[in-house]
Amino acid sequence: MAAVQGGQVDAVEEKDIKTEPSNDGGGNNNANDGRLLSTSPGSSSSTGSIKSAAGPPEDQQTLLAVLQFLRKNKLTESVEILRREAGLPEDSLELKGGESSGSGSGAAAGSVELAGGDASSLLSRVTSSASAVAPAPTKAAGEDQPDVNVVLSAYSQQGDPPLYQVYYSGLKKFIESVLDCHRAELSQVFYPLFVHMYLELVYNNHESEAKAFFEKFSGDQECYYEDDLRILSSLSKREHMRGNETLLDFRTSKFVLRISRDSYQLLKRHLQERQNNQIWNIIQEHLYIDIFDGMPRSKSQIDAMSGSLAGEGKREANKAKVYYGLLKEPEIELPLDDEDEEAENEEGKPKKKKPKKDSMGSKSKKQDPNAPAQTRIPLPELKDSDKLDKIMYMKEATKRIRLGPEILPSICFYTFLNAYQGLTAVDFTDDSSLIAGGFADSTVRVWSVTPKKLRKVKSAADLNLIDKESDDVLERIMDEKTASELKILYGHSGPVYGISFSPDRNYLLSSSEDGTVRLWSLQTFTCLVGYKGHNYPVWDTQFSPHGYYFISGGHDRVARLWATDHYQPLRIFSGHLADVTCTRFHPNSNYVATGSSDRTIRVWDVLTGNCVRIFTGHKGPIHSLAFSPNGKFLASGATDSRVLLWDIGHGLMIGELKGHTDTVYSLRFSRDGEILASGSMDNTVRLWNATKAFDDLETDDFTAATGHVHLHDNSQELLLGAYTSKSTPVIHLHFTRRNLLLAAGGYNP
Repeated sequence: MAAVQGGQVDAVEEKDIKTEPSNDGGGNNNANDGRLLSTSPGSSSSTGSIKSAAGPPEDQQTLLAVLQFLRKNKLTESVEILRREAGLPEDSLELKGGESSGSGSGAAAGSVELAGGDASSLLSRVTSSASAVAPAPTKAAGEDQPDVNVVLSAYSQQGDPPLYQVYYSGLKKFIESVLDCHRAELSQVFYPLFVHMYLELVYNNHESEAKAFFEKFSGDQECYYEDDLRILSSLSKREHMRGNETLLDFRTSKFVLRISRDSYQLLKRHLQERQNNQIWNIIQEHLYIDIFDGMPRSKSQIDAMSGSLAGEGKREANKAKVYYGLLKEPEIELPLDDEDEEAENEEGKPKKKKPKKDSMGSKSKKQDPNAPAQTRIPLPELKDSDKLDKIMYMKEATKRIRLGPEILPSICFYTFLNAYQGLTAVDFTDDSSLIAGGFADSTVRVWSVTPKKLRKVKSAADLNLIDKESDDVLERIMDEKTASELKILYGHSGPVYGISFSPDRNYLLSSSEDGTVRLWSLQTFTCLVGYKGHNYPVWDTQFSPHGYYFISGGHDRVARLWATDHYQPLRIFSGHLADVTCTRFHPNSNYVATGSSDRTIRVWDVLTGNCVRIFTGHKGPIHSLAFSPNGKFLASGATDSRVLLWDIGHGLMIGELKGHTDTVYSLRFSRDGEILASGSMDNTVRLWNATKAFDDLETDDFTAATGHVHLHDNSQELLLGAYTSKSTPVIHLHFTRRNLLLAAGGYNP
């Protein structure tokens, strides 16, 4: 969104046109106090003051260029409002076309088109985001970063270098002197201000002042920014800033702070009284202050939500309606179990009248009011084999153990011994019959967990000899000569970081450092397709619970939605500021969750491609996600050793589980949702009472509106058990259909 900044601005250095990333939440930045004028397509109203026509020629030229750009896009209403606000005469646009103001294009008088020189100079300063209308300036092949010069030019405005310490110290002194209730909230501005002031000093070649500033104030920052500060300290020269990802992230995305109105007014009054324009300009330019009415938040409430690369998620971003309910199950005739009846008769007992179960799980017959429409996204039709599998699932479900605090699951641990190829990923099929491992030597290995060996389909010549009408045709097509417990799949040219079985067990996905996702057939154990879209390593991939669709996420900071029969992605989910490290489908397949190294979790709508939730609170890269079986909740694990629980409907953090001492690499809910299992690099599996964690939840309207989170420190009450392996990090967990817990990892001697 292009925006014209008004108010007191340095005429030479300040760019009138600046870029903001596409707004996830859609709300206005209250902190701009009406000094921001929207000129995006479709804008029909404007507030704020713009410099009058008597301003410096460069400002006036840019303003006219914006007006002509709007007129070119037939936004006449916006043109008129902007022209009146700026106090320009009605014929100013026509004059501009004739003069061409030194652009050398010789445009005809009265032309509405932008003069060539103006267009290029204007558009070169506006880097368009994915949703912007203006085309981005052409870049060198392979360059997917914003124009570095444009991004860094914001730091050319500068004050007196020695005064930076005075400004920062003055603000620090003021914040430390305010009432306790405001101090915690206002302390949030320290970190973003510190970073931007340091970068301004470096950009303007004040190396010694920058070093002194960093040494004096870096120790005051919160401990969870340590890694970011380490990277920042390496940027000591202007040349270092070019192409640095962390810096570009910081510059192009506004740091979001959530502050109560009272605290914000205190800060504003202080800066205006001291005429501290340097700090006020940074707040206006680089921060998004999300103001709420009500009591200021406490230090613990702020700490719970802080820690991501770009501050907190905007409250606006979490207000979209999310259909988190489950889809209605298809009705499937369930045959009576003849074997059971015969067994009963043999014992001479009378037949038990079985309850008539004519359809899949009667509990889901009624449509959930929070569920999406069945046809909201096209889902594959059930094949006969899928229906048989559903029937098997139902039979197993009748024998499922109901778990709870008193009845904990047995845990079966699969340890990969002598895995010198470096085990990097594991997955089980839904029916727990197969296990697959992804390895650093670029292979994928598939094992049978049951006595049934893995067999390939016969060759085409042999298949022609088979009687296709026979009842056991599915057995006959398999080649017994190829039977073995293990199959190795070759094809990737780099370590395999993510694998996922399809729900029908016919396919396996694998994602790799080589930038591809491969689809393997488990009938022929060959690669069917290589999906190329990511330019960098692909860290994770996962099949939809309904099959057909799958999601991938990688180092290029985006997640992609694919369908198995399309070479190109169907959706590209862009918004994370760092690698997308883990991906997970919602049980109803209408949403996907992505976790990232930017320390945020985003939930995306598969249908529209929009981000509908942004969750912040983790203090390190996120490595595991799990949706509860009812679709209402999400659990996340990260390098900060914590498991956080989220209410998807309200868009709030509702719990924190502490106990692990290393990265939480795997999370899984039991089939009935009673228990959450977490596996970590600390070699332990922990079981948590999910029912209690969610039942204790009290979400009132005020909490939802302000984002005030009251987290109970009750991890010990919720912990049901901790189980330690000898020396094996837990990288995958899976509950069988009968609620036996399977865990897997590579032995680390």
